[in-house]
Amino acid sequence: MSMQAYQLTAIGLYFAAMIAIGIYAYRQTSDLDDYMLAGRKLRPGVAALSAGASDMSGWLLLGVPGAIYASGLGESWIVIGLVIGAYLNWRFVAPRLRAYTAISNNSITVPSYLENRFKDTSRVLRISAGLIILGFFTFYVSAGMVAGGVFFESTFDTSYLFGMLLVAGITLSYTLFGGFLGASLTDVAQGLLMLAALIAVPVAAFLALGGLDAVTTGINAADAAQNAASPGEELQRMSLFFGGSVVAVISAAAWGLGYFGQPHIIVRFMALRSPDDARAGRRIGISWMVVSSLGAISTGLIGIAYFFENPETLANPETVFLRLSQILFHPFIAGLVLAAVLAAIMSTLSSQLIVCSSALVEDIYKIFGKQATPQKYVMYGRAAVLAVAIVAILIAVNPSGTILELVGFAWAGFGAAFGPIILLSLYWRGLTSHGALAGMITGAVTVGIWGSVDALSSAMYEIVPGFIACAAVAVVVSLLAPRPQERIGVEFAEMEEACR
Repeated sequence: MSMQAYQLTAIGLYFAAMIAIGIYAYRQTSDLDDYMLAGRKLRPGVAALSAGASDMSGWLLLGVPGAIYASGLGESWIVIGLVIGAYLNWRFVAPRLRAYTAISNNSITVPSYLENRFKDTSRVLRISAGLIILGFFTFYVSAGMVAGGVFFESTFDTSYLFGMLLVAGITLSYTLFGGFLGASLTDVAQGLLMLAALIAVPVAAFLALGGLDAVTTGINAADAAQNAASPGEELQRMSLFFGGSVVAVISAAAWGLGYFGQPHIIVRFMALRSPDDARAGRRIGISWMVVSSLGAISTGLIGIAYFFENPETLANPETVFLRLSQILFHPFIAGLVLAAVLAAIMSTLSSQLIVCSSALVEDIYKIFGKQATPQKYVMYGRAAVLAVAIVAILIAVNPSGTILELVGFAWAGFGAAFGPIILLSLYWRGLTSHGALAGMITGAVTVGIWGSVDALSSAMYEIVPGFIACAAVAVVVSLLAPRPQERIGVEFAEMEEACR
């Protein structure tokens, strides 16, 4: 068999496994609660790996090693910020959100939680939140499909359209029928595959070079050679602080703020069996994230030394992870590493499709549509997944921005629109529906304006001003608005008691 045949076989087996998991999840799904939230029966390990895999898309295996390879450890501040943000999210949001969503009318989506938390009878808050989710996620989903197309185009020399449609079709198949449980269980398999690849590749390259001394010597020699060739572009890739200003470090680490408002991540907290499961979920999830992140950073650093000692043209730094796997492993194992990259892309994609579906059915259709049976709601949910996927595919056919630009904008939008509101709703009983609505809209608009002005976005990542503006407006408006209903205070106290 040729190298490409081995690799395609490995990827084909991966695709078959994902579809099989989707079929299993389909048989466990009977109503909308099952389809959208797995009946709140998610074990902490499943929730943790699912949250991690759906968060850490292909950028962890391609973008992070590529950035470290090109510029050094200074590029790892985004990863550091994300790990800290994820820990704080599990620590301070997960248990309270799980308890509050169950207490407040069994809310199964972020918009329905906001409506029930504030007893908003106008439905404006819920509809606005649902529209914000649909607006940002349609482009987020499209970014995942673009990544799939680019992956197949660059790896197997296929057409971009074929690769994009293949990834979209496979992801759609197990998400459409398996729902939230299908997405979560496939996330577990995908997360473990990503973890194995991020351990195996840097360890194999480390051993091939001969150990730590050889790696550090190679990196320093590569930097010296690069500095001699380009005197005006000095590199110190072993330094965490070289070449970065304080503002640049804050801007990069601020990615961690986005965790508090990502619907496809925090919905995993809502699906836990109980608030107590958040502690075990935090330990598993953060352990997975730390090891995976260290693997990605190590791959970039070791790659510097490896390709200096073994001269080879690396046209695109973001392929350092893939090239090392193809050089160091049997073609079939290299194919599994390629499958890990696809897993990173598809795990995020499936989670986002489910959240979009829930926004359409639970937060918009149920308000304006007729009452239906549980089975019909599930059917509507599947139709919504298909509809969002079709729109995202049409956008992905001719993408207007890079993958990172699309992802960064959507991440900032969710983090700024929902992050402060989620935190305030869980820790301040004085937050009102007027404050939540005003803050949410302010955060989304700030990100939209700031992110569209190059001078502003290049100076500071738009999530920072958006997050601050949302929090400030939400607090000020709440203080000026009438006091919250007494019933809200009762439920808030009940939530606090459940989390003791």
